[in-house]
Amino acid sequence: MRYSLNDFHIQIPERLIAQYPSEQRGQSRLLVLNRAEKTFFDDQFENLRDYLFSHDCIVYNDARVIHARLYGQKKESGGRVEVLLTRKLRGSDWLCLIRPARRVRTGTQIDILKNVSLTVLEVLEGGLFRAAFSSPLSYESLKQIGEIPLPKYIKRKPEEEIDDLRYQTVFSRSYGAVASPTAGLHFTSEMIQGIRGIGVSFVPVTLYVEWGSFQPVREDDYRNHKIHSELYAISEESAEHINRSIEQKRRIICVGTTSVRAIESSVDENVKITSGKRETDLYIYPGYRFRTVEGMITNFHMPDSTLILLVAAFAGKQLIEEAYKYAVSKNYRFFSYGDAMLII
Repeated sequence: MRYSLNDFHIQIPERLIAQYPSEQRGQSRLLVLNRAEKTFFDDQFENLRDYLFSHDCIVYNDARVIHARLYGQKKESGGRVEVLLTRKLRGSDWLCLIRPARRVRTGTQIDILKNVSLTVLEVLEGGLFRAAFSSPLSYESLKQIGEIPLPKYIKRKPEEEIDDLRYQTVFSRSYGAVASPTAGLHFTSEMIQGIRGIGVSFVPVTLYVEWGSFQPVREDDYRNHKIHSELYAISEESAEHINRSIEQKRRIICVGTTSVRAIESSVDENVKITSGKRETDLYIYPGYRFRTVEGMITNFHMPDSTLILLVAAFAGKQLIEEAYKYAVSKNYRFFSYGDAMLII
């Protein structure tokens, strides 16, 4: 078996990369993939309920995106820089990316606003920096100085009246993510209520999506790619509910690759989900044996990403290739603000 992304013959025309969300939340198209029959067909996301069984367990990510992209000037030279906060540490310290990173060193001060500055404390591996604000900032206060960090393939500036609402899922509760768990963007409160009405349960986990989600795989052998590490948390209540569902042979259907990674990272040798707050660098690619997940709701992913490897591991490389080519031929919308897939 070869382990190269060059073997994934998927090309996404730029015209199909969604630059805005659908006019109304929940109005996306849905490509339904059946793994056992190796088939796929078109539907609408609002009809998701038609593919669910009573007592299915849907696991979703409740992470909330922060206004993590800031702009400032280096105090010493006046050079303009872009700062992407990636993780809050203790007090006023953060991990961040700074672009351009050339000539950024320990002690570099970046003025964000007249009374807000950021000082580099440490230069780390992988292009990361540890830096401290002049005073501690809450997630809420970042709204005043930063913007929602839309992915770079969205070729426009964030629009507050659109993206502050639509780049958050209706599930979002736990501040800390720098990218949205985008499979959840398709759900509406009314749809959730209707699905609950047939006996399906919704169970939250939290995985704080970080910048590495968009880091392309550059290795010739994708197994050698170093995956980013992310924080996740599963409450005792959620772990108990998922474990009860597993014992009762109910399907575990994950909303997004982030939910998949959270529960697959937390399963023990007895196929039990363990609660707690941890860090995961679980890397899922073809050949991986899923221990809990039986269905997945996901978006269409970049062809050079770890995310497409995850869905190929779940659905099979050939079926994913065929489905993506079909989606291109039918003008599906791709990536964060694009359409959805249901893999069962």
